[in-house]
Amino acid sequence: MQFYDVARILSTHGLKGEVKVALITDFPEERFDLNKKLAIKNDPETVLTVRKSRPFKQFWLIQFNEITDINSAEKLIGKTLVVSEQNQHELPAGSYYYRDILGCDVIDNQSGANLGQITGIETPGANDVWEITEENGNEYLIPYIDQVVKKIDVEHKKVFVELLEGLRNED
Repeated sequence: MQFYDVARILSTHGLKGEVKVALITDFPEERFDLNKKLAIKNDPETVLTVRKSRPFKQFWLIQFNEITDINSAEKLIGKTLVVSEQNQHELPAGSYYYRDILGCDVIDNQSGANLGQITGIETPGANDVWEITEENGNEYLIPYIDQVVKKIDVEHKKVFVELLEGLRNED
């Protein structure tokens, strides 16, 4: 069975076993909904059931039925929460999981030139920002907006873009 990362546990919050997590998902409301099952990465036998959750600044706070005190919660710090493939839903057209986008080649829509590969995704606010790594190791960021991203072909792992001036540092 395949598992996918959804959050990394950063710290405890309070005395009753609540934890603060950094998101690795675009669907926190769904992933951390009441009674949702999550596993610990590399330990799929450890299944945690969401008791309650809520957004907290740029993070989320989650409490699990199985973790009832700070001592138990501390053992989770640094671990990654994962969801099984069977617990993921079909996305609407034009929406993608991070795993679909990571590793895609970035192609200039005009010239057909390969501009690098998507190696990271950040979610700072209004739109995602994709980290692109060029063949020579240089990195730059592009926003996931209609003016830049023109077509996504996950089947062939290609993203076609029209870069706005200044996005890529060309010497």
